[in-house]
Amino acid sequence: MMFDIAYLYLLSPLHTGGTTQEGNLLGIARESHTELPYIPSSTIRGRLRASTSQQKRNRLWGNTIEDVMGGENTNLTQGQVWVGDGLLLWVPVPSLSHGVIWISCPMLLQRWQRLTGQSLETVAPYSTSLGDNKPIYLKDAILKHDQLAPWNNWEEWVPICKETQINRVLVLPDQHCKTLIETSLWRQVKVKLNEHKTVEGGFRYEEAIPPDTLMYFPWGTVAQLNGAATKAKSDLQDVFDSYPILQIGGQESLGRGFVKLVVTPRS
Repeated sequence: MMFDIAYLYLLSPLHTGGTTQEGNLLGIARESHTELPYIPSSTIRGRLRASTSQQKRNRLWGNTIEDVMGGENTNLTQGQVWVGDGLLLWVPVPSLSHGVIWISCPMLLQRWQRLTGQSLETVAPYSTSLGDNKPIYLKDAILKHDQLAPWNNWEEWVPICKETQINRVLVLPDQHCKTLIETSLWRQVKVKLNEHKTVEGGFRYEEAIPPDTLMYFPWGTVAQLNGAATKAKSDLQDVFDSYPILQIGGQESLGRGFVKLVVTPRS
């Protein structure tokens, strides 16, 4: 099956609240089976719903409890479109040898491939666009040149390549990629000051997905449209076109969550 896909290129750190808070760490939403960061579909849906004109809002996204309580509608209704979770594809990590390198892993690439319906050759770990003539120094690892494999068709695995600055890519084994993503998350230390400008309480750390990360989410229409799917998709495409820059997640007053939205047509 092939889904419609929308891409999110993060312009600033993005924070979506997690279900738990451990100690003084304010975490972000994570997948239960991989513990990798993601954007819940409800967060994306809420942002898109708020960006939809009032004339189309209830038809595309369904009505609300407030509509029913206010007498505008008698029952809750389902919208005509749906959106999925925002998933990681390429994550920037610091490199002592190349400045910034974008990493991914076979699991993340294969997930994207399944959703897009493309038939691309499997990518082996340590494939890179940087060649194999010198080592790569990452934040917490050194990859020797004889470990690396040249990757000539890497652009096929980097959607919206021309709209981003992603050109230094590296595929790592699943477990190593997860560890490096975890250590490369944006973490900000916060303190509370009293009227005497002294620290009140302890430090607090807030996590966020780093800027320049490339994410994506599937979207489409619900099954019970009876011929109205084309109109619904066109209306949602109009929303995408009207808001090429969105602000998603929390901490809006701190400039968090600005993303570039790009929707690519099916090939």
